Amino acid sequence: MLIRIAALLIAFAVSAFAADKSLRLPIGDPARKDKEAKLVLDAVTDTTSGELVTPGEMLERLAGARMIFLGESHTGMDFHLAQLRVIEGLHRMGKKVLIGLEMYPYTEQKHLDDWSAGLLTEEGFLRHSRWYRNWGFYWGYYRDLFLFARDHQLRMYAVNTPREVVSAVRKKGFQNLTPEEAAHIPSKIDTDSADHFTLFRAFFAEAEGMHSGMNEAQWRAMFEAQCTWDATMGHNAVRALKEHGDENTVMVVLIGSGHVAYNLGIQRQAAQWFDGKMLSVVPIRVVDGKDRPVEIVQASYADFLWGLPPEKDPQYPYLGISTTEAEAQKGRRVISVEKDTPGMAAGFRNGDVLLSMDGVSVHDRELFNRLLAEKRWGDAAAFKVLRGEEEIKIKVFFRRRPPAKP
Repeated sequence: MLIRIAALLIAFAVSAFAADKSLRLPIGDPARKDKEAKLVLDAVTDTTSGELVTPGEMLERLAGARMIFLGESHTGMDFHLAQLRVIEGLHRMGKKVLIGLEMYPYTEQKHLDDWSAGLLTEEGFLRHSRWYRNWGFYWGYYRDLFLFARDHQLRMYAVNTPREVVSAVRKKGFQNLTPEEAAHIPSKIDTDSADHFTLFRAFFAEAEGMHSGMNEAQWRAMFEAQCTWDATMGHNAVRALKEHGDENTVMVVLIGSGHVAYNLGIQRQAAQWFDGKMLSVVPIRVVDGKDRPVEIVQASYADFLWGLPPEKDPQYPYLGISTTEAEAQKGRRVISVEKDTPGMAAGFRNGDVLLSMDGVSVHDRELFNRLLAEKRWGDAAAFKVLRGEEEIKIKVFFRRRPPAKP
């Protein structure tokens, strides 16, 4: 459960984050960690020089990099449009672009090869690659990126490791992994960065109640799991670049911003196997989730900061609850209910066990995510839930919040 919370939090905290300490930590690059960088809507800040540049000018400065880490909020369409502009621009410049993907474990590589070769329809790709099992976020957020890659024959690479391996690291530690588990991760994983641990704790501090009651051993176990995640993605991205690239090739990794922040996650780990030029681009909203302006970010946060407009409701509906994997013959247990979401409005509570949605058992994670992906704003869903010993019905209306009154 804890590693699931960690994964969700790092993806979420950096997408909806406030003007808080995670953006203003004196960590990372010694030359920039004590400097400030402006964040301006629709401008890109080169944090090395402090200049505001256009996306096109940023591309010229990215041209010399062999690896580029593009941060994202998984359910922010603006983030994915920014990623697409970078990939399109590099392709137009004549670069051979490889795309690394956080959402897939490397064991799914065959399906990405088939997609890039044009051998699968969209539905066939989603089904065979188990998109809604491996990732779960609605396909529509990523569709244009995948179509561009397929239509221009840009190879895509799965860089993650199976989720159960990361979970095993947290539960058992490196020394107690089975040979089969250890085979899925690099032999070298750097867990000694005090700056990274500071950042890791800061992300959790932004989620009220999610970190309470954890002792130092639990923090360290979760941090080792996080480092495993970052190192595996970095190692696999480097390997793909070395095996399939030349001097004109750039590996562009699409990844949650929490893995990119301060160049302490995937980039720090990748440096163990790659000494070429690596750069990071992190889009950040200029207004936080509490309608406060975000005008200043620590210059060490990323090499380039891209100012995005204030966050609106996601383009596709979401339930707003987190669950465990299904328990034995029961269903999925709710472990958190996000404030001001359809799930909270419907009355879900922590501890509820989801049995069915619209009459279909939600024991299977992939099926559950597929059912949710079929919904649009304005739709409804009927759930059966076990609360204690009582089976109850909950009806969810997927409705957005009205704009705040001025």
